[in-house]
Amino acid sequence: MGKVIAIANQKGGVGKTTTAVNLAASMAATKRKVLLIDLDPQGNATMGSGVDKYEVPASAYELLIDETPLDQVAVKETSGGYHLVAANSDVTAAEVRLMDVFARELRLRNALKPWRNSYDFIFIDCPPSLNMLTVNAMAAADSVLVPMQCEYYALEGLTALMDTIRQLAAVVNADLKIEGILRTMYDPRNRLANDVSEQLKQHFGDKVYRTVIPRNIRLAEAPSFGSPVMYYDKSSTGAKAYLALAGELLRRADSKARPQPQFSGTD
Repeated sequence: MGKVIAIANQKGGVGKTTTAVNLAASMAATKRKVLLIDLDPQGNATMGSGVDKYEVPASAYELLIDETPLDQVAVKETSGGYHLVAANSDVTAAEVRLMDVFARELRLRNALKPWRNSYDFIFIDCPPSLNMLTVNAMAAADSVLVPMQCEYYALEGLTALMDTIRQLAAVVNADLKIEGILRTMYDPRNRLANDVSEQLKQHFGDKVYRTVIPRNIRLAEAPSFGSPVMYYDKSSTGAKAYLALAGELLRRADSKARPQPQFSGTD
């Protein structure tokens, strides 16, 4: 069964959508079957995947509200080699409509259930706020990947996000876990960034990915060309970093799946 990972942070501008698009493309490049769900009404992950959000015949609205089957909603051809559930301004209307439907927190989970075996990874790009769309993502996900900048206010935001995830786990998804914390827009020359990075490692241990995403102009340019960075400039440090992140995520998943040796009391 495919793993569902929500990519979330209540703070905007931390590289959340950049991570969603480029991690999905990096996983697809390893021959994994990948689905990216754009739940942000801004539709940036959709445009960054080379898909015109104004022209898509269906979006996350149809998936959540009309209960249209996933295979009729998903865009099969993207610049990153993965399938995509697009988002546009219609998704704002979906958030409003969700308030009036039965089991509103579980619409995305129920929509994905018949299709989880069709994908190795399903990534969900969440809005930068705690709303019903984000709650749906958390209810559907196995885990949450948190991108964050290494700055002072980001630490406070991370504490608030962890509290939110714990509360949602108690209410809508008891199995929800933290997949990992990803340091983004990282500049090793910045003393504060290094200090915050060390604090993260002290508090969260191996939940902090070894891979860091650097500040990189190619990462910033790629979305305007409708392409993940690995297809815009595969030699860039940004492209290499997201490929490294995909490898680290796969290794972690493999180590969790591998049976652990059993020892008897006489050994």
